[in-house]
Amino acid sequence: MTPPAVTRTWTPTCPVDLRAVLSPLRRGPGDPCLRVDATGAWLAANTPAGPGSLHLVVRSGAVEARAWGAGADWLAASVPGLLGGADDDTGFVAHHPVVAEVRRRPPGLRLGATGRVWDVLLAAIVEQKVTGTEAHRTWRALATRFGTPAPGGLHTPPAPAAVLAIQDWEWHKAGLDGARRRAVVAAAQVAGRLERAVELKGVEGRTLLRRVPGVGVWTAAETAQRAWGDADAVSVGDFHIPHIVGHALVGRRLDDRGMLEVLAPYAGHRQRAVRHIVAAGLGKPRFGPRLAPRDFRAI
Repeated sequence: MTPPAVTRTWTPTCPVDLRAVLSPLRRGPGDPCLRVDATGAWLAANTPAGPGSLHLVVRSGAVEARAWGAGADWLAASVPGLLGGADDDTGFVAHHPVVAEVRRRPPGLRLGATGRVWDVLLAAIVEQKVTGTEAHRTWRALATRFGTPAPGGLHTPPAPAAVLAIQDWEWHKAGLDGARRRAVVAAAQVAGRLERAVELKGVEGRTLLRRVPGVGVWTAAETAQRAWGDADAVSVGDFHIPHIVGHALVGRRLDDRGMLEVLAPYAGHRQRAVRHIVAAGLGKPRFGPRLAPRDFRAI
């Protein structure tokens, strides 16, 4: 029997689009940790108090939240931050027409923050140097096999202790290669200390994450964007982002160096600018063969 839910209502200062603000946390179709549908948004997560799940729905401009599990109180308290209530775009200036256009679209873009490192760091490591198809398949396998079942038909991501108990053959069955496996284990061993990155924020927070072997600039940025809503953490090393930014802002392909040069006027808000560009739905032209997904379970 599911215990009674912890409830709260939060009224944001401007409209909230649940699907848009939570989209960076969704790891592909069929993500067992996050679902947004006609009933609202469902999220399962690890918290300082333990695992829990959260249901969110917007009614008459207010966000109604229900949370269950050991982490219910923490999750209910986290709702404003999760939905971008603490996001501040003061000083952000749209230097390109496409950014200005998207910025005017209602509801305004919000950078949400989970307030916790582990869940989003684990997902970022799983996504290192593989196709989205590969990463999402592995994420589903790990969460459903080693996460905690939660209301709403969800599973939390595996907690650090669960990760450290996974046997080699089970990693292989989930499709995780040796390099990513070693990075996940290294992060799990110091997971408690890594949570301090949320307090440090910015460059200091990302630097702390990068002390973990196997966590580089890209992984730290992907984690920072989600854990504390880092508005300046650009995903340098991403396969797609430099080209998307290049074609949107200057009409041609860019490498990481070129992307950073184009984004320089947005210093302090470079990732915010990228989010506006992605929200515009502008992608790079499709040409040439795509990177074929691999299945590490068969190797």
